Amino acid sequence: MPPSTGLSLLVYAAIAIIALIVLIARFRLNPFVVITLVSVGLALVAGMPANAVVASYEGGVGKTLGHIALVVALGTMLGKMMAESGGAEQVARTLIDRFGERNAHWAMVCIAFLVGLPLFFEVGFVLLVPIAFTVARRVGVSILMVGLPMVAGLSVVHALVPPHPAAMLAVQAYQASVGQTLFYAILIGIPTAIIAGPIYAKFIVPRIQLPDENPLAKQFLDREPRKQLPGFAITMATILLPVLLMLLGGWANLISTPGSGLNSFLLFIGNSVIALLLATLLSFWTLGIAQGFNRDSILKFTQECLAPTASITLLVGAGGGLNRILVDSGVTNEIVGLAQDFHLSPLLMGWLFAALMRVATGSATVAMTTASGIVAPVAMGLGYPHPELLVLATGAGSVIFSHVNDGGFWLIKEYFNMTVAQTFKTWTVLETLISVIAFVLTLGLAQVL
Repeated sequence: MPPSTGLSLLVYAAIAIIALIVLIARFRLNPFVVITLVSVGLALVAGMPANAVVASYEGGVGKTLGHIALVVALGTMLGKMMAESGGAEQVARTLIDRFGERNAHWAMVCIAFLVGLPLFFEVGFVLLVPIAFTVARRVGVSILMVGLPMVAGLSVVHALVPPHPAAMLAVQAYQASVGQTLFYAILIGIPTAIIAGPIYAKFIVPRIQLPDENPLAKQFLDREPRKQLPGFAITMATILLPVLLMLLGGWANLISTPGSGLNSFLLFIGNSVIALLLATLLSFWTLGIAQGFNRDSILKFTQECLAPTASITLLVGAGGGLNRILVDSGVTNEIVGLAQDFHLSPLLMGWLFAALMRVATGSATVAMTTASGIVAPVAMGLGYPHPELLVLATGAGSVIFSHVNDGGFWLIKEYFNMTVAQTFKTWTVLETLISVIAFVLTLGLAQVL
C-alpha cells in the first residue's frame, strides 16, 4: 500500500484513537492487546512498509520501558519501604495534624508541588502514591480526593516550573530567563493547581464510584500496624533524596565546569534512575534495618511489591509503541504542518502546537520540546518580547487531553483502580483544566507586562 498523506493520515489516526477507546471502554478487551493491534493496524493503513511496522512498534515500546520500567520498579520499592516501616503513616499523620483532616487534599497538592520540581511526572507519582493511599485511609475518603490534588500538583510543575527538566528544555529553546520563568510559573501554577486539583476533586469525586478493593493499594496498606514509627524528618529526607540529587543533576552545568569530573559525577547521580536507586538503597537502612527489619524481610518486601506493577509497565510500554507509530507514519508531521498553515500569535502558536503534539504523541515532554523548537525561530523573528511567557504557554499546551496513548493515563488508571471512562472523567479533564487555565492566565499576564 502506498504511503498515505495529508487529510487521510489525520482521519486514520482519529479513527484509530476512537477504536482504542471503544474497544477498551465499551467491549472491555485487554488494553495491551488492543493498543498493540490498533497500532499495527494504523501503521499498515497509513502505508508504512510491512517489514518496518513491528520494528517501529517494538522500538517505541523498548524506548519507553527502558526508562519507565526502572522508575516504576525502584519507586514502588521505595514506596513499599515507606509503607512497611510506617514512614508513609508518619508523613500522613504529620500532614493531617498540620492541615487538619478536612484539608488533607490541600496538603497533598502542596507536597506534590514541592516534591515534583525536579522529577518527571512518573517518578514523583510513584514516590508520593503510598502517602496518598495512607492519607486517604486515615481520613476515610476516596483515594481520588487526595490522589487528584497530588497529580495536579505534579502535572503543573511538570508543565510550567523550572528547574523541572521539561520546562528547562523550553527555557533553553526560547532563550528565556530561568529566574523570571520560575517567578511567572509559580504565579500562574499555584492557582492552576488549586483549581484543577482540590477544587475539581471536590466536584468530581462524589460522582465516581470506585471498587471496594484496590490490589495496588493493598501493597501499601495491608500490613500490621507498627507501634513505633520512623521520624518525620528521616522519612522526608529519604523520599526527598532523589529530589535533591535530580536538582543537582539539573543544575550541574551551573555548579561545575561542563566536561569536568565533578560535572560528570553530578549528571550521573542526578539521573532519575540512579537517584531513585540510591534513595531505595538508603531506605533499606533508614526505613528497614534502623526500624528493626532484617535482610530477609526487606527482600520479601521488595519482591512482593513488583508483581502488581507488571500490567502498568506493559500498558505504558504499549502507549510508547503507539507514539512511535504515530511519528513514523507521518501523523505528527501532518498535525504540525496543518497548524503552521494558520498564522497565529507566538503565544497561541506555542500552546496550540504543543497541544496538537500532546494529543498525537501522548508525551508532554515531546510536545513541549517539539513545539518550542518550531515556535522559537518564529517568535524571535517577530521580536516577541516575553520569551518566559512562551515557555508557560507551550508548557500549558503540552499537558492537554491525556488519553490512551499517554503512559500517565494508564498509570493513573491502574493505581487508582478506575475504568477507562472514569479515568477520562477525572485525569483527562484535570489535565485539560490545567492546560486551559494556565494558558488563560498566561494571556492575562501578557496583557499586564
